Amino acid sequence: MIDPARGHSTATLLEASGADIALHRDLQAAWPGARLCGPAFTVQGAGGDNLALHHAVVAAPAGHVLVVDVGGAAFGHWGEILTVAAQTSGLTGLLIDGGVRDRIELERLGFPVFSRNDAIGGTRKDFAGVLGGPIRVGGVSVRTGDLVVGDADGIVAIASEDIEMVLDAADARVEKEQDIIAQLRAGRTTVDLYAFGKQAGERG
Repeated sequence: MIDPARGHSTATLLEASGADIALHRDLQAAWPGARLCGPAFTVQGAGGDNLALHHAVVAAPAGHVLVVDVGGAAFGHWGEILTVAAQTSGLTGLLIDGGVRDRIELERLGFPVFSRNDAIGGTRKDFAGVLGGPIRVGGVSVRTGDLVVGDADGIVAIASEDIEMVLDAADARVEKEQDIIAQLRAGRTTVDLYAFGKQAGERG
């Protein structure tokens, strides 16, 4: 399967974009080493209610990442059961501005989840949610079809119309950095390569 982010880190994608596409740092991987990458399928839910997530697992196209706004609420909106359902439906991950539970099971299943908090409290099943519409997660607007990428450093959301531009810029950035690394190994310095001027301690 081709990585839709071409394997780039979130830091590289953020710098290549030149835009404010990084989600709030409080949104973190539910288990070490999780990497989220794919087109978003957006879900507007309600805090303490996970009926919208059950409907989203059925409605979202395979290969998509569920991106969910539940207002940061500390409830167990997602766990092992929904993970198995999502994997069976071909979904590739979850980004939720709210709480999840069953982190050990999520890691065992290898399903990437990024959330604001962990919580074991149960949820209602009253609000069916709004699926596929624009939402705001971690301080960033996300629409269905936008590219979301998460790794150990953070999460970015790239607008669908900017994806190719950002990925091309990221490719160029990585190529330039590889050249710099090669020159450093050959004995050059960062002060020299980046033209930072006189080294510390030197006087004119």
